[in-house]
Amino acid sequence: MLDEYRRVEVDMSSPAVLASPEKMRALGRRYAELGRVARVYGAFLAARADLDEAREIVGLGGEDAELFRPEIPGLEEAFAQAESALKDALIPRDPDDARDAIVEVKAGAGGEESALFAGDLLRMYQRYAEAKGWITQILGSMPSELGGYKDVQMAVRLRHAPEDPADGVWAHLKYEAGVHRVQRIPVTESQGRIHTSAAGVLVFAEVDDPGEVEIADADIRVDVFRSSGPGGQSVNTTDSAVRITHIPTGLVVSCQDEKSQIKNRESAMRVLRARLRQIQLERQAEENAAMRRSQVRTVDRSERIRTYNFPENRVSDHRTGYKAHNLDQVLAGDLEPLIDSARRMDEAERIAAAEG
Repeated sequence: MLDEYRRVEVDMSSPAVLASPEKMRALGRRYAELGRVARVYGAFLAARADLDEAREIVGLGGEDAELFRPEIPGLEEAFAQAESALKDALIPRDPDDARDAIVEVKAGAGGEESALFAGDLLRMYQRYAEAKGWITQILGSMPSELGGYKDVQMAVRLRHAPEDPADGVWAHLKYEAGVHRVQRIPVTESQGRIHTSAAGVLVFAEVDDPGEVEIADADIRVDVFRSSGPGGQSVNTTDSAVRITHIPTGLVVSCQDEKSQIKNRESAMRVLRARLRQIQLERQAEENAAMRRSQVRTVDRSERIRTYNFPENRVSDHRTGYKAHNLDQVLAGDLEPLIDSARRMDEAERIAAAEG
């Protein structure tokens, strides 16, 4: 890893890489990942050298031995901490952790109430991203009559490349993929009864370089149509909306939030590339029986992962067992404890897998 770290450092200064933002981003992610290992390993070597030197002096006896003897316990503790940090740095990581992400929220069973809940989830992710200092951009949306969303796609990205890949957008939001269930009294309910509905969340790692996913022109069909819903006069009076169909897979992506047909097409292609890359990764996982089923990218997207109970102000994560009675704060963007519980569970599984 240290050899690769030095090679990547040299590659990042090459003219070919400097001229390609996509290559620079990809190498930058790997450089940050390896840089963390290099820093922790350096601290480990320093702690070991300090401890070895102190033990050697104490072993020789004399006045210096008596001076250094009281230092041994503290140096042993520092070395143990450095060793633990190194083991943590060497845990097999998701190579996509430093990537940006595309989040898609889709209304499910429950009609208008489900669409309203999808809107609540979208705002929750927007507030969480805002608190993290991330940038969000709505790529496409299909609003519902009462102000919710039947379907909405949002790009989430960092302002700068993370020093630690574990601080990337994908490293956090990948745990949100699955079915989110809500229990509350809908605004359309006249008799005060609690209803249960659901919305699905899909999360895709953003594709930096279009060359990562080959899409032949002959494999897509592009349709343009007049946008509907909010967006201003020009949005609704020109054929600016774009629908792209990927013929081999049947995937369909629609974007209409921009006034420009070109921008809507670019947004639709971003979503399509991310979806196709996810399909490729899942196929590779199926072909490789050794890949752990617990990896987030292989999780069944139909899995119910969380319940939001409004009458009890409670949120429950069904994967980790995490429960809290602060639903109002969670919907206001306080997602970190929930995500941390999923990250800890995933890390424990990675450690277990690495140890055999």
